[in-house]
Amino acid sequence: MSSDTATLLRASRRPEPGSERSTERASERSDEQSVAADNSSFSVTFDRVGRVFAAERKRGASVGSLAVLDDISLTVAAGEILAILGTSGCGKSTLLRIAGGLDQPSAGSVTIDGTPVRGIDPRCAVGFQEPRLLPWRTVAGNVALGLPRGTARAAGEARVAELLALVGLADFADHRPREISGGMAQRASLARALARNPGVLLLDEPFGALDALTRLKMQDLLLDVHRAAPTTVLLVTHDVDEALQLADRIILLGRGDGDSAAGIRQSLVVPGVRPRDRGSAELAQLRAELLAGLGIDRHDGGAHDGQNNPHDVRHDDRHDVAAEAQEAERANAQSAAAAAESDRLTGLPASHSAGQTASFPF
Repeated sequence: MSSDTATLLRASRRPEPGSERSTERASERSDEQSVAADNSSFSVTFDRVGRVFAAERKRGASVGSLAVLDDISLTVAAGEILAILGTSGCGKSTLLRIAGGLDQPSAGSVTIDGTPVRGIDPRCAVGFQEPRLLPWRTVAGNVALGLPRGTARAAGEARVAELLALVGLADFADHRPREISGGMAQRASLARALARNPGVLLLDEPFGALDALTRLKMQDLLLDVHRAAPTTVLLVTHDVDEALQLADRIILLGRGDGDSAAGIRQSLVVPGVRPRDRGSAELAQLRAELLAGLGIDRHDGGAHDGQNNPHDVRHDDRHDVAAEAQEAERANAQSAAAAAESDRLTGLPASHSAGQTASFPF
């Protein structure tokens, strides 16, 4: 008999003040663990989703409302990898946060497996551009942060060991973040997200800070992980080639002429079975179509004005810089609030380390 079960039985035999509340909390922990453990992959449906940030006052000056997303409607099938492309400031990360319950839509709704998303959703896990590992914890200790609350010690240790083996870090379980490379740290971050057994994995440019070679290896690793545990993946990226290599389907977010908010400008299914040939002529044609949709001219002769990656659209200067700055400022405030709520739910301190942005352990 587990200790939790014994505790509940004792409480039922000897009612004490507050025992009902304690039983309720224990039940909630059990439900959360059950949801996470049972997740395989879930469908995600956006129904006419819109997001408008309300007007605010900053330093005595009025900041007008900002329309970011409008009329986003699509369904991501269970087990599908969907890549979300678009220039900076078009609302890609906002859409991802709405999917995970880290932000609320101003219009429309989001459902996961037919159930509405309300608040931080335990069926989702988030992977960030930076690893966001706690420097005082080992690699294994950081991965363990993603385990659902109430996981038994032995089961948790076995799950962490399984995930470290899956991402190729079994020999580095006892290392500190400062003792491993950036690519290894990103692998640890991915393992931490998977520790929750998510039905939906939300990845916000998870490989954007890596060098080109490590980035390609991480893309291959993500495909290996998806084959082993085919969860639903929503991937935000600026890299057209990355989207073509990883995704089953790609949507392109952008603003039309005269539109103040971004919508789905293009949607295409990527042909072929993964892993795909990076030099495929068919993919090259799709790459040209996507770049054209992003407003990137095709340069014959391979000249790309000195940009490191001609297929990475993060440097496109045609987007509305002011809109991007306003969205980023509001998003940071919302992320901080969501982080505090997440810390409350997971029992972590409000600030994990001095000078480090608060992050979600899942």
